Amino acid sequence: MRSRWDSLRGALALALATPDDRSLQIALALADSPAYAPSSGGQSPHDDHDPAATRLRALVDLAKQGDAEAFGQLYDHYVTGVFRFIYYRVGSRQLAEDLTSETFVRGLRAIQRFNWQGKDFGAWLTTIARNLVADHFKSSRSRLEIVTDTIPEGRTHAGSPEQEVLALISNEMLFDAVRSLPPEQRDCILMRFIQGLSIAQTAAALGRSEGAIKQLQLRAVRSLAKSVPEDAR
Repeated sequence: MRSRWDSLRGALALALATPDDRSLQIALALADSPAYAPSSGGQSPHDDHDPAATRLRALVDLAKQGDAEAFGQLYDHYVTGVFRFIYYRVGSRQLAEDLTSETFVRGLRAIQRFNWQGKDFGAWLTTIARNLVADHFKSSRSRLEIVTDTIPEGRTHAGSPEQEVLALISNEMLFDAVRSLPPEQRDCILMRFIQGLSIAQTAAALGRSEGAIKQLQLRAVRSLAKSVPEDAR
């Protein structure tokens, strides 16, 4: 099964093999696919012909009316994606669990104010999570360090010379490179490749246009590619 870090390595391989930005943007778009299976929480409920999307919309509508069971099913659907985003921002499983719980508590309190215009429910939850992470770092004024065994290593199937070099880069090294990006680029990369949100969902979560997210993604992937050893470029 392809790991999230493998997805990011694939984007970096494209960046190494594609020097022209326009060509890279097209390559990234072609490589993009629906990021989440329904159980992962990344599916966008906008397609009225998709039974899973219709079900999500119905659950949100029921939850807005106070149906606790419906909100519980929304929790089951989205919790993995929200946790993944928070975990790779804070680097602590216990803290990520606490902030994930708080995300859903706040979501429950505010769900009656949610509407579908311009934002889907998963992106809305991610915005809450992002704000909680920002508040945590503002209050603690400390940076959590990541220990070597906190980031699981995925199996990378190397093929091209670029991919062979990327296979030698540990998840920890890649994670450190992501953390060094400017804040919006970092969150864009985490949402797109680690959490698995679509361009549209990421745009909604960050309050930016889809075009802006494509540019953020492009700049972030280019910046990350610079951390790859010279002989792979």
